[in-house]
Amino acid sequence: PESMVPLILFLMILELNQCIYSVGRNYLNGLLLQESEKYENVERFFNHKLIASNLRKGFLSFQKTDTKEIVEVNADLIIGADGAFSAVRKEIMKQPLFDYNQKYIEHGYLELCIPPDSNGGFQMPPNYLHIWPRGEFMMIALPNQDCSWTVTLFMPFTHFKSLDNEDKLLKFFEKYFPDSIPLIGKQKLIADYFAGSASPLIAIKCRPYNVEDKALIIGDAAHAVVPFYGQGMNAGFEDCTILNQLFQKHHDDLAKILKEFSDTRWEDTFAISDLAMYNYIEMRDLVTRPSYLLRKAIDDVIFWLMPKVWIPLYNSVTFSTIPYTQCIKNRQWQDKVLNRSLLFLGTVTSAVGAFYVYKKFVGLS
Repeated sequence: PESMVPLILFLMILELNQCIYSVGRNYLNGLLLQESEKYENVERFFNHKLIASNLRKGFLSFQKTDTKEIVEVNADLIIGADGAFSAVRKEIMKQPLFDYNQKYIEHGYLELCIPPDSNGGFQMPPNYLHIWPRGEFMMIALPNQDCSWTVTLFMPFTHFKSLDNEDKLLKFFEKYFPDSIPLIGKQKLIADYFAGSASPLIAIKCRPYNVEDKALIIGDAAHAVVPFYGQGMNAGFEDCTILNQLFQKHHDDLAKILKEFSDTRWEDTFAISDLAMYNYIEMRDLVTRPSYLLRKAIDDVIFWLMPKVWIPLYNSVTFSTIPYTQCIKNRQWQDKVLNRSLLFLGTVTSAVGAFYVYKKFVGLS
């Protein structure tokens, strides 16, 4: 409605100094490899598959994927940053007192593409994350440097399985995402959709992350999360930052460093896993509700008035280094403040209303 336009513009101005970046993994991996080449003491080996290990002794056995040659090495410290299906974590799972939990959510994802327009430009405003929230499922679009869009459809696997022919697919998109069809193109939509299949999403929680002073897992190997907060890679980089701080704090004493990392880090990684699960519900459903929009408006206005006291949950997770557990505690405190404020206002309003009603009836008598 027109009455909301000034408020919306005001909230947009509040957030102009904050943005998120979509960075291709291949590009980022290339940058990291280039950076590693500046260090003479860093060696890089490719096409090596871990096939056996004795982590307590720092022993690893690899097989070269091209020549099938076996390579055995011994290391002072083994750090496994080998993803959600980590081979190093599988070895740690053999250790006693290791807690492990993995959860596949009932929703999968499939990538589509919006190509550039006929002039080679963007078909939609590029400086936005575009979301099609549909309650039980959603579709999002992120801009690429070539002016195309990576479009990701998230929904239950049962929905994907039901769309098993071209007619069903087009009817589904005509019902739920009609404005996306001319952007993607009917034939491209059909071709991209049936070219692959929906991929699963997994969340992993485990602890401890170390085996004595010999081995450690970080990143997705230690705490894979669903992608709905965009914090998976950030949490991995944060692992590196924390480890660097611990190396300085404990003067390279691996036993103390790895123990403190395992004893403390899990709380924040468990927290971001829960936050990411919740944010999927928020993105696909809650963003369409008036109560969500009202709460966001209140959060943004108070944040503008008191930026050091009141930081909205999304801002604290995405645009600060506040620990994830503290972000949740801050949100819980904010909920209490708002609930008590609303209760107080409701009580005052009721009291004032009762006073005027009483005054009216007394006057009539």
